[in-house]
Amino acid sequence: IIMAVTEAGCDLTYCKMRGIVALLTAFIKERKMGLNDFIQKLVSTPHICQHVEVNSFLKIDENQNEEVENDQLPENPVRRNCSFGKVLLARHKESTKYYAVKVLQKKIILKKKEQKHIMAERSVLMKNIKHPFLVGLHYSFQTTEKLYFVLDYVNGGELFYHLQRERIFLEPRARFYAAEIASALGYLHSLHIVYRDLKPENILLDSQGHIVLTDFGLCKEGLEPNGTTTTFCGTPEYLAPEVLKKQAYDRTVDWWCLGSVLYEMLYGLPPFYSRNTAEMYNNILQKDPVLKPNVSNAGRELLEGLLQKDRTKRLGVKDDFLELKYHPFFSPINWDDLMAKKITPPFIPSVTGPTDLRHFDPEFTHLPVSSSLCTDTLTVTSSVKEAAGAFPGFSYGPPADHSFM
Repeated sequence: IIMAVTEAGCDLTYCKMRGIVALLTAFIKERKMGLNDFIQKLVSTPHICQHVEVNSFLKIDENQNEEVENDQLPENPVRRNCSFGKVLLARHKESTKYYAVKVLQKKIILKKKEQKHIMAERSVLMKNIKHPFLVGLHYSFQTTEKLYFVLDYVNGGELFYHLQRERIFLEPRARFYAAEIASALGYLHSLHIVYRDLKPENILLDSQGHIVLTDFGLCKEGLEPNGTTTTFCGTPEYLAPEVLKKQAYDRTVDWWCLGSVLYEMLYGLPPFYSRNTAEMYNNILQKDPVLKPNVSNAGRELLEGLLQKDRTKRLGVKDDFLELKYHPFFSPINWDDLMAKKITPPFIPSVTGPTDLRHFDPEFTHLPVSSSLCTDTLTVTSSVKEAAGAFPGFSYGPPADHSFM
């Protein structure tokens, strides 16, 4: 009897404790949301944010993400950028200007049947020079065995690199990047080009901290506003549901990818990430993104609109970029100033000059440089001859009076 009474007393105490814990949890959550809204307003007001005590309180430089558990993060994050080429830093002998030279092996391209993608990349690059957040093409040329793209050189590092170091970005910083990316995607769409492979590895920062979108190998040209395509391509973490289902998709696939990248900037991981690829695909198809309260209401609303599984209801389906431009999340952005690069970026990479490679992963900068153009003395075989004629019209040089930004 004594044991029964004791157990009943324990059960009663346990129930009371559970009730108190639930009450405290709800109270803390409410307070946390209120504090988050307060912090969002603080960080959106630069002159207040620069105050020493406010800066110390916010701990802006630490960028700790309490919402992302350590065991959710990949132990050894695998780079999601698999390519059959290398990018080299080069200096023009006469002008001493620095360029990024993307070098591709023709035989590998032909073996993987990727020549259409390479020629599409060249075609897209020819159209992109006028936009401030798209990488520009200066020259393209070929040898018997290789293709060369001579591109703008930017050394602020990949967005992927900075995210790996800082785990998350505060909302104003994520908003700034998302705005510049959205304007670049909107510009491509206006040229009837769908990007199809937006991910942090393809998003670079220049030395001033502005976005530079690169790698146009998976772009689809000639897609009208209401047009669709069916090619299965992209990167697993960012594939839209309609692509996974191998259904026809349209330009809104880029807005899904932007939603995934924005989510990753704010929360530290892509929205449906799992180490198990099959589970991740199931998450993309079946589960809603988890939107924790460390993001503003406008931010969560934007993510819900971009990560809408039904592409016919997705944000951007009707008026494309304009739907994002006038979304409340971007209300702090002056778009004219953004396009003119008059807005000071929230993060400016510390670089001493063009040869400062501190923001590039040593995984790449420590690689040996392959044989140069001048020392390429391999035997010309039948396969080499085939490769030599597979890319007609690839070479390009700018007109004499053309000036690059």
